[in-house]
Amino acid sequence: MLYYLFEYLENQFQLTGASVFQYITFRAALAIILSLLFSTIFGKRIIRLLQKMQVGESVRDLGLEGQAEKAGTPTMGGLIIIFSTLIPVLLLAKLENIYVIMLIVTTIWMGLVGFTDDYIKVFKKDKGGLSGKFKVLGQVGLGIFVGAVMYFHPDVTIKTEKINPVNGTELVTQNSAKEFNPAEQSLKTTIPFVKDNEFDYSSIVTWFGDDYAKYAWLVFIPIVIFIVTAVSNGANLTDGIDGLAAGSSAIIVFTLAIFAFVSGNIFFSDYLNVMFIPRLGELVVFIAAFAGALIGFLWYNTYPAQVFMGDTGSLTIGGVIAVIAIAVRKELLIPLLCGIFFAESLSVILQVSWFKYTKKKYGEGRRIFKMSPIHHHFQKGGYHESKIVTRFWIVGIFLAILSIVTLKLR
Repeated sequence: MLYYLFEYLENQFQLTGASVFQYITFRAALAIILSLLFSTIFGKRIIRLLQKMQVGESVRDLGLEGQAEKAGTPTMGGLIIIFSTLIPVLLLAKLENIYVIMLIVTTIWMGLVGFTDDYIKVFKKDKGGLSGKFKVLGQVGLGIFVGAVMYFHPDVTIKTEKINPVNGTELVTQNSAKEFNPAEQSLKTTIPFVKDNEFDYSSIVTWFGDDYAKYAWLVFIPIVIFIVTAVSNGANLTDGIDGLAAGSSAIIVFTLAIFAFVSGNIFFSDYLNVMFIPRLGELVVFIAAFAGALIGFLWYNTYPAQVFMGDTGSLTIGGVIAVIAIAVRKELLIPLLCGIFFAESLSVILQVSWFKYTKKKYGEGRRIFKMSPIHHHFQKGGYHESKIVTRFWIVGIFLAILSIVTLKLR
């Protein structure tokens, strides 16, 4: 809203300094400041409201040290993240931008799914929360929406033809994206660590013949559904100890902001020899607000936590990260960039699969880890929560750096 206000003031009254709102970098910086301020200042009020409503976490006895003290800690703290993200975005972003719209819908969509789950747990006293099939239905619905937008919307285009901005053969800016020619609708994505690193999903069906290209969405949308479901569930599993999910997610989101800025800027994308995605630069404003909200939430979520994000936060975080990665055409980088989420999910899959296999074969279930997800394995090993979280953050930073290196290392 402020973007449109200052654009009007500049055009009508030539207000000095109003043009600064045209710059994505300025609005992104302002977005992260506003989200930080909102989450830290108003976060306390939201926590008090949750306490007043007796929205306390019911902690299962897993035999972990310090677990009993967490019972009754307010949950649904993901509301802090959601509001701290959406308010700066509504104030500072171009709201007609398709990528911004897609992320706003994602935030609200997954927020509602997570909120419903937490509501059932807290107010209906049902520890199981929302039925698993309804959670999956919500994730699948979001995947269909995102996949359809990425495939069918006319504003979702890419431009791979390289431009020399020095000789002025085709001088373009971020704000003139609609003038690009050629800019094409495409299902191309990026394969990390590969020299010719562009892969077109439509090639999966055109293998049967060029006439099948129009059916590429039948392949692409299920892939998007899988990514959204996997990442949101991974974030949900990571939310097990104070500060782990929020901190790990903030590292991932900052990395995605770099990818979005590079791919959304004609000059940087040309210099780094990556595909240019018109209109994507505006996504940096959303990502900045989201990152600020996550860091601000850590003010109250680090050990000992004053509030838990609950599924309201964790499912939203995972959904947003997945959709950003898809938008910037870096979804194949998720196993590396979101390595913490991947390890947490994999530990659960291995633990459950091995337990069922050994129970069937030997008559008793055996375990690979002392407890899963894997952060509980380290807790059982005697490590303090703070040490586990800090070391996971360090691993997350390492993975983020490796991910950024893929811009040139191929």
